[in-house]
Amino acid sequence: MTTVAELLIESLAEHGVRQVWGVVGDALNPVTDAIRREDRVEWVGVRHEEAAAFAASAQSQLTDDLAVCMGTVGPGAIHLLNGLYDAKKSHTPVLAICGQVPREEMGSDFFQEVDNDVLFADVSVFCQTVSSIEQLPTLIEQAANTALAERGVAVLTLPGDVGGLDLPHGTPVPRFLSGRATPSPDPESVRAAAQAINAADSVTLLVGQGARHARAEVLRLAERLQAPMVLTLKAKQGFDDDNPYEIGQSGLIGNPSTALAFASCDVLVLVGTDFPYPEFLPEGKTVVQLDLRGAHVGRRTPVDHAVVGDSQLALGALLPLLEAKDDSAHLDHARKAYDLWRRGQSHFTDPAYDHKRVGLLRRKVDNPDALIRPELLAAAVERHADSDAVFTTDTGMSTVWLSRFVRMTGERRLLGSYNLGSMANAMPMALGAQALDRDRQVIAFCGDGGLSMLMGDLITAVSANLPVKLIVFDNGRLGMVKLEMEQVGLPEFGTVLHNPDFAKVAEAIGLHGIRVSDPNDVDAAVAEALGHPGPVLLDVLTNPDEIALPPTPTLEQGWGFAIAKMKEFAVSPE
Repeated sequence: MTTVAELLIESLAEHGVRQVWGVVGDALNPVTDAIRREDRVEWVGVRHEEAAAFAASAQSQLTDDLAVCMGTVGPGAIHLLNGLYDAKKSHTPVLAICGQVPREEMGSDFFQEVDNDVLFADVSVFCQTVSSIEQLPTLIEQAANTALAERGVAVLTLPGDVGGLDLPHGTPVPRFLSGRATPSPDPESVRAAAQAINAADSVTLLVGQGARHARAEVLRLAERLQAPMVLTLKAKQGFDDDNPYEIGQSGLIGNPSTALAFASCDVLVLVGTDFPYPEFLPEGKTVVQLDLRGAHVGRRTPVDHAVVGDSQLALGALLPLLEAKDDSAHLDHARKAYDLWRRGQSHFTDPAYDHKRVGLLRRKVDNPDALIRPELLAAAVERHADSDAVFTTDTGMSTVWLSRFVRMTGERRLLGSYNLGSMANAMPMALGAQALDRDRQVIAFCGDGGLSMLMGDLITAVSANLPVKLIVFDNGRLGMVKLEMEQVGLPEFGTVLHNPDFAKVAEAIGLHGIRVSDPNDVDAAVAEALGHPGPVLLDVLTNPDEIALPPTPTLEQGWGFAIAKMKEFAVSPE
């Protein structure tokens, strides 16, 4: 006989799921026991279910396929929510298997009981509780197939008395979808977009992750239109490498050339992006948007011409209708500004910068203690990282430094909570990525606030033999919050972190710990960390007052910083 739990795990194994992440617990004991007896599926026990959901989200994004996490009755399931919201907003398929109290106790406010169907209603595209064996295998297939088809989260709840039930002989093993639909665009919408683009003197592209599989077509588009290409953060992977048209990112992590390219174009073409910061997009332009999801069209900026469909198919239909533009002045202007900005940024990657003439002057303003500049650390990681490394970043300043100093060249991959914007995602995402391939280099850019929020799962790196490289930007601050406060003239408050020596904490857990406080030691420390065969935590004491200016800083922001600094000098933050 086959049990409900055995059927579920066999179906996942048949589909190719290699790991299930979670914390063991009563209602799901039959499921974890089924995993124990299934050689094709590895159980990865974490210390916090949130880490399990983040790890599954990372795996799903890397494989573009179903990933799985588990949380048992009540609190265990609740802890999954934050990581599941990350999967939802990243449009990636994750199955969450959740426990529930026994069927006869449901609805009685039993110990630990929560209504999972209500709890997960907003985060999921499918959410059902198995109440009888007659619902199987249908519910299992519906859960996984809905997650795969709608690129979202499915939640399947098993009451404590259901997982171990025997199924009728001959119950078929559920089979899940493979492959994805590639909708073709409407030809008339393509012709209208082409006419608008052909009528323009200058075009700027904003390219997102939805175009990564259409790299060749996007590059041909930029070449034909002589168009500068602004990349979203997620599009760095796929478009950073060997691209003479890219000019970096916009938004708070951006640079002046992107603002210039937006301001000076006649037509803005959005390709595969739901860029969420409308304040950085230009006004008064003709806007063309190519997107797989019609619901995304026009929700960030008014759109004149929408082309709904797969970006590769849409560009394939659009390119033959476009006239080549011979004047490269718009592209050349933007690229010149980008190159000038990058040369200026490179000064901060010099270990001796604060001791040179220009650096001495700036040091008095923003680095009086001569701490390590985060730009120096990010650039060192860029030099020493493998060409196929997987990078994860915490939300906040560590993402800024990766965006500006790490190039997604070769086969490098990039993950982060870039839609949800959660803290504490980099380390558990790195665990998920590393579990897929323990021989591939996985590097997490961790903020000290993010790392310490889920620090218990450093133990998982050791217990599961996951050789992740955790780079901690240890500035003793919630750095992005500090920056946000100061931009509007508020002194920083509540942002100071009283951190331990993270390297010693790591060593106590079983990782290789390295701590660096001298800029001249950064390069060697990064080389040591990335060359170590096991899990490593590199704790680097960085400057908390490093300022990452937006592409076009305003007079109000300048006054804000000045006022904030005067208040901070008058009253110490904590």
